[in-house]
Amino acid sequence: MRFAIFILIMFSIVSGGCVTLKQQYKKIEYYTLEYDAPDLIEKATLKPVPAVLKVEHFSIAPALNSSRIVYRDQEFKRSSYFYHKWKTNPTDMISYSLARYIRESGLFKAVNVPYSKTPHTHIVEGLIDEFLEWDSKDKWEAVLSVNVTLLDVETSDVSKKIIFQQKFSSRKKCEEKHPKALARAMSQAMAEVSEGICLTIHKALAGK
Repeated sequence: MRFAIFILIMFSIVSGGCVTLKQQYKKIEYYTLEYDAPDLIEKATLKPVPAVLKVEHFSIAPALNSSRIVYRDQEFKRSSYFYHKWKTNPTDMISYSLARYIRESGLFKAVNVPYSKTPHTHIVEGLIDEFLEWDSKDKWEAVLSVNVTLLDVETSDVSKKIIFQQKFSSRKKCEEKHPKALARAMSQAMAEVSEGICLTIHKALAGK
């Protein structure tokens, strides 16, 4: 009899534990960047250049090297969400998004993605310094900052190999205080930065 009661009690505890675990479970939400790449030939009345670009896989600041969405709500402090993540590491999203944008701009003969074996005339390298949610009392912002270097692979002269090295930044206000709104604002920031990078590369190569 006592053994039966013991079994019944243990079953109740285990069952209750399972219910508690199920109640505590929360689905992880994943986000990515979405933005259009305009035809800059028509928009900026520019002529294509014969350069073939390769966008390398960008590097990123160590504190941001994660698929978890990072936010800053206090000075000298960085935190990240547990249930809200980027679909992939920011380095992957930014590298491929930028390559797509530059390719669809129509300003260059061809644009290759990271790890491509296709021959190219120039390399686009980058370091992501900022890619985070910046929280203040009255608003949230998407903060993006990328340092980009354009290299000429066809010259052996080291002094002429680096065509330019420049920082591109953007801050966009989130429509509401929610990670989905951050993803939308970050997409807008990435679109602005992509256009700046694309036009700067074109300007640097158009005179060659």
